[in-house]
Amino acid sequence: MRTHSLPGNERGLTPAAQRDVVVRRLAAVGGVVAFALLTAVGAWIRLPLPDTPVPVTLQTLIVVLAGVTLGPRLATLSMLFYLLLGAVGYHVFAAGNWGLQTLLGATGGYLVGFVIAQPVIGRLASVGGGALSLATASLAGHAVVFACGVSWLMYWAGCDLATALRLGFWPFIPGTLLKTGAAMALGFELLKTRRKWFS
Repeated sequence: MRTHSLPGNERGLTPAAQRDVVVRRLAAVGGVVAFALLTAVGAWIRLPLPDTPVPVTLQTLIVVLAGVTLGPRLATLSMLFYLLLGAVGYHVFAAGNWGLQTLLGATGGYLVGFVIAQPVIGRLASVGGGALSLATASLAGHAVVFACGVSWLMYWAGCDLATALRLGFWPFIPGTLLKTGAAMALGFELLKTRRKWFS
């Protein structure tokens, strides 16, 4: 009868340590899926703004919290999973949108930025673990998302930088500051969760 064994580098572990490895792997999968779904929920909570195709959502707050909680690698996987869900037909993007047409539309750059921002957020949040680290991680993560979003918006709309900033950056500064405050308030406990389950 064939038996399944752990990888070679884990065979020498005690049963308790092996159970810990399994639990951590399950936690990693759960964290990746959970933050992908939370990002979808954040997309449904939206506030359309006049004169811009980009709405205000809670997504970037979830994106920051994903990086803080899961760390760079798992948070990147979570955001990739989120984009995959939308690409294959699940209505997980803002306004219930889905599909490649959304990824290639006005907000596509922001969505891709969710993935690119994760290594920045995850690493900066863990440096010191204090309020300054969390604020820096949030602001830097938002900056990456905005850079990707505004760059793509220029291409998509065929507009200059000043117009793209007016449409896709300046209206969102107050919300970014509020989300950074929320990330700072929640981040301390989430960093504890990261150290316990995802490090």
